[in-house]
Amino acid sequence: MTINIKKCTLQDLHRLQKISYETFNETFKDQNSPENMTTYLERAFNLEQLEKEIANSSSEFFFVYLNHEVAGYLKVNTNEAQSEEMGDESLEIERIYIKNQFQKHGLGKYLFNKAMELALELNKKKIWLGVWEKNENAIAFYQRMGFVQTGAHSFYMGDEEQVDFIMTKTLN
Repeated sequence: MTINIKKCTLQDLHRLQKISYETFNETFKDQNSPENMTTYLERAFNLEQLEKEIANSSSEFFFVYLNHEVAGYLKVNTNEAQSEEMGDESLEIERIYIKNQFQKHGLGKYLFNKAMELALELNKKKIWLGVWEKNENAIAFYQRMGFVQTGAHSFYMGDEEQVDFIMTKTLN
């Protein structure tokens, strides 16, 4: 089993869009209406939006490959790219998504470790993320990685307001 990671560039835009749609849909389609899913997917993962995010120097995307196949991706934000004002000493993990067929191979932890490495290189004091209150598997994973709930914020799935827990890990 070979695991590799590669930073995304503008040349990866269509591949990023494809895996973004696929993984988000796999993760959340059963708990949300088709209309709200479509509205969210079209807003969050249209090519123009993804191109803007890739071009932002305070955001980075990384693909994780299992045996040379794209299995998932990571998106991290610093500075003004963070989805909440957490200050210059913070790094946000905005997305860690793994395709269903590649789950349970340690790829989420692999991407998490990449985010940790970036945070330490940038001398960040904490890593934070927002996770849907009903995503019990993700919450348990982040707790195992040393995160604690420090707040909550609203997240809109189409026209439905949902709650994301804000979870934070302080770095030494």
